[in-house]
Amino acid sequence: MPVSSDVKSSGMSRREFARKLAASAAAAACAGGIGPALARHAFGEEKTTAPGEAMFYERLEDNEVQCRVCPRECIIQDGKTGFCNNRANTGGTLKSLVYGKPCSIDAGPIEKAPLFHFRPGHIRLCLSTVGCNMRCKHCQNWQTSQAKPNEVLARDLPPKEAVQLAQKEKEIKSVCFTFTEPTVFYEYVHDTSKAAQEAGLATSIVSNGYINEEPLKRLLPVLSAVKIDLKSFSPKFYEDVCEGKLEPVLETLKTLKAAEKHFEIVYLVIPTLNDSIDEIGKMCEWIKKELGDRVPLHFTRFHPEYKLKSLPPTPTKTLESAIGVAKGCGLKYVYIGNVPGHENNSTFCAKCGKRIIYRIHFGALENFVEDGKCKFCGEPIPGVW
Repeated sequence: MPVSSDVKSSGMSRREFARKLAASAAAAACAGGIGPALARHAFGEEKTTAPGEAMFYERLEDNEVQCRVCPRECIIQDGKTGFCNNRANTGGTLKSLVYGKPCSIDAGPIEKAPLFHFRPGHIRLCLSTVGCNMRCKHCQNWQTSQAKPNEVLARDLPPKEAVQLAQKEKEIKSVCFTFTEPTVFYEYVHDTSKAAQEAGLATSIVSNGYINEEPLKRLLPVLSAVKIDLKSFSPKFYEDVCEGKLEPVLETLKTLKAAEKHFEIVYLVIPTLNDSIDEIGKMCEWIKKELGDRVPLHFTRFHPEYKLKSLPPTPTKTLESAIGVAKGCGLKYVYIGNVPGHENNSTFCAKCGKRIIYRIHFGALENFVEDGKCKFCGEPIPGVW
């Protein structure tokens, strides 16, 4: 049902929030996480970018608008924001409050997305703004995903400048929208991806898949790869843990398949909530039937965070059992994530069985994929190489 909401803040003051964010960014910079050009943007003087008109909405009576970018389709009164906190009705016009205003500017390996079949070993420029269209109790980035724009320090970085920033760091080969949900800063993702594509850079999003079909199809031509978090195969889990719905995410995956866009799926295995072998088996059967047996699937280890700190980390044996179920269903490229050094962090050829990409955690140490094929037997390997 359409909703209109002003989401409550986390309880932390804006000043405290800004200090915490700046301290985290400074620590990352000192650790070598970002290059000089990125660091200057992260710690330069704050600027103000005027919010621009949003895409995909309808004007209603009494100055109300209805957002159409995601399945929530919020009906928003004048002066209010939608569920995601960053799309506001201003006099009957829906505007993005975060266009060109990333709260996170960073760089890191593409494997951290994780995207394992997308130009392995390259460095991506990571951008995100505040906001999300879900309320996942296990969110690792809740400080920004569940915040309002005025609660988080952001920087002025319009699309063309974002691309120029990426080009200044020679190691960076793509632009990735991640950490929070790209759907809710759709316009910034679209325009920056288009500019990046024109400049010869690859692009990707790390998404919960909670997006309507028309906006997704409009975005796909300017994306090189997509990673979807399939949080569970249970509608009840989506309702209770994420305040969302499963079916729109499944439709997103089918749209990606039909569009022949490269995508990978991550399933975060949370003890007692979505670790049922029966549920995982049903999901794998659905993936094989609807998406094919060559879609990369990552089973990732859960670490206690946000509102689920009482749960334990996922046992490695649970992840290995999930791998066994997936392979038993016939899925060919299945991985274990967040377990550094595990054998199933690497890629093995589905035909000859040889290791073709050797990884340790986020590092791709060896790559034997040549022209999109296994170097040893010539088997085509799905992905963007």
